[in-house]
Amino acid sequence: MGVHVSPRPGGSYRALFAAPGSAAFCVAGFVARLPIAMIGIGIVTMFSQLRGDYGLGGALSAVFALSYALLTPLVSRAVDRHGQHRVLPVAAAISAAATLAMLAGVRFEVPTVWLFVCAVPAGLMPTIGAMVRARWTEVHGGTDRLRTAFALEAVIDEVCFIVGPVLSVGLSVAVFPEAGPLLGAVLLLVGTVVLAGLRSTEPPVQPRSPDRPTVNVLRLPVLVALTAVMFAMGVIFGVIDVAAVAFTAERDAAGAATIVIALFATGSALSGLVFGTRSSRSSLTGQLLVTTGAVAVLLWPLLLADTVPVLAALYMLAGVAISPTMIIAMSLSQRTVPAAQLTESITWTVAGLGVGVAAGSALVGQVIDRAGAGAGYGVGVAAGVLAVACAAGIHARARLQ
Repeated sequence: MGVHVSPRPGGSYRALFAAPGSAAFCVAGFVARLPIAMIGIGIVTMFSQLRGDYGLGGALSAVFALSYALLTPLVSRAVDRHGQHRVLPVAAAISAAATLAMLAGVRFEVPTVWLFVCAVPAGLMPTIGAMVRARWTEVHGGTDRLRTAFALEAVIDEVCFIVGPVLSVGLSVAVFPEAGPLLGAVLLLVGTVVLAGLRSTEPPVQPRSPDRPTVNVLRLPVLVALTAVMFAMGVIFGVIDVAAVAFTAERDAAGAATIVIALFATGSALSGLVFGTRSSRSSLTGQLLVTTGAVAVLLWPLLLADTVPVLAALYMLAGVAISPTMIIAMSLSQRTVPAAQLTESITWTVAGLGVGVAAGSALVGQVIDRAGAGAGYGVGVAAGVLAVACAAGIHARARLQ
């Protein structure tokens, strides 16, 4: 399929919610999406509170994240074939039950291997962002409001990853150690069941026929390249988080790390809100090349930061190109695959993002241990260059078609 499309996006956020049922699925999606930002960090905090052990909590969280990245595309493939209302409650119930079993195992000090066994099915958590974006596509597909809707979703993602960890860590510290991931499991189940029950805005299952055969989406070069772009963005997220903690700690201002990271997310969210209401005559592939280039350029100054206030300002600046890049990547994904496999395709890009976060966090940690926090930002710059290279390949392919 061709991807050199030149839509004329734009519109107000108020206009999005003129569609009946849109506010309901947006709110339910927000509730169901919070847990992905709560459970991983909640596991680490739980072990630090109960045992003063970060290593086991980190390993368990990593298994959960990897399982999520590998299993959630399977959930989305099933959604495309059978519908959200049939698949989502089952997947959420399995994930929540496995998470609760893991928490119970920690409380009753069962053998450690049991915890890792539970962490695998806990990763069956649906990619709610993909489900909601599929509903927006059903409601506003083919209109100039779809990119505005995707912009809103990018901002909601940012909000989830700001609010979720704070809520999870705060509960685990202030109430009881398992409180953060426990609430995450409850919100997942409640939010997903409510979302699945909103049948009026659910995308219909596309009929299968010999004239519209199912394709392996991972054999679509554009989607693979988009997943690589999102992987690179995930690496950048991992670098931003870990390096901020290390940089501020080196300067005896560890408490400033959350502020610095929040400024990065704020810059991204604000630019996403503005970007979603603007029109452009250029192709989506051309826009992706420009925004990934901006990401790479705006990461370079982080290598030169020497004080926390300077780092904070540079973080907010670096965040400006993040949401536009993700909005365009999601829009391209939606236009690259058959409608019958829309949810799966969006999920693969989101999975790429999650794997990138895990890889970036691990890699930058090694660099920081050897060369200091400042050098860690070099990993982010390299990821920015990778994103540009992938975007250039997508754009060149589109121009040849």
